[in-house]
Amino acid sequence: MFCLKGKNAIITGGNTGLGLGITKAILEAGANVCILTYSDFDEIVAELKGKGHNVCGIHCDLSDKADLENSFNKAVEMFGGKIDILINNAGIQRRNKCEDFLYQDWLDVIEVNLNAVFTLCQLAGRKMLEAGSGKIINMASMLSFFGGQTVPAYAASKGAVAQLTKALSNEWSSRGVNVNAIAPGYMDTEMNVALVNDSDRNTQILARIPMGRWGKPEDIGGVAVFLASEAAKYVTGAVIPVDGGYLSK
Repeated sequence: MFCLKGKNAIITGGNTGLGLGITKAILEAGANVCILTYSDFDEIVAELKGKGHNVCGIHCDLSDKADLENSFNKAVEMFGGKIDILINNAGIQRRNKCEDFLYQDWLDVIEVNLNAVFTLCQLAGRKMLEAGSGKIINMASMLSFFGGQTVPAYAASKGAVAQLTKALSNEWSSRGVNVNAIAPGYMDTEMNVALVNDSDRNTQILARIPMGRWGKPEDIGGVAVFLASEAAKYVTGAVIPVDGGYLSK
């Protein structure tokens, strides 16, 4: 039920952090993967190819709608016109007190974390609806459930991603396209370096995680495989926390 052999997957930001954990898991389940990313991917793609995986990368500026559309079309063309799985993983962060938060920072975060997600969902959704099948997985957050501190744009974008996931599922699930989201808990990745290095916040966060540790990229991969597979054929419109129990405490 969890086999993805022969499936074609596009993963944004799939070369670093949580995205890399997802890419590895999706590849190991048998899928072909194209990574859309702004950062360098040559080394990691070569490493994964060396392990026998079918993976490639395309440089893409997610904040540029025209470039995003061109990159998506190029990826689908490389797959022979068929896309089975879209994973909207990429995201950016800006931090400042709400009263001092720069409007340009707000625009930057919303453009990548929300607008690009909608654009890719729409592009992939059209292909999947035509085929009558497909799996879309968006990356939500703990801040899809609460507001956080010094990250108003990120919180707004991730709250919106959760609602967008449900809206798309409502319209597309009866036509063969499952749309779900993963909400990672506190993950020890580059995006959270400021929190990890803040001894007070780090202590507060760990005190609320029943498992007693920060999450790792590999903690997300298995959930992504599940949602992308036939095992989750009756799961849609869900926002699944992967948080070590944080929300339940």
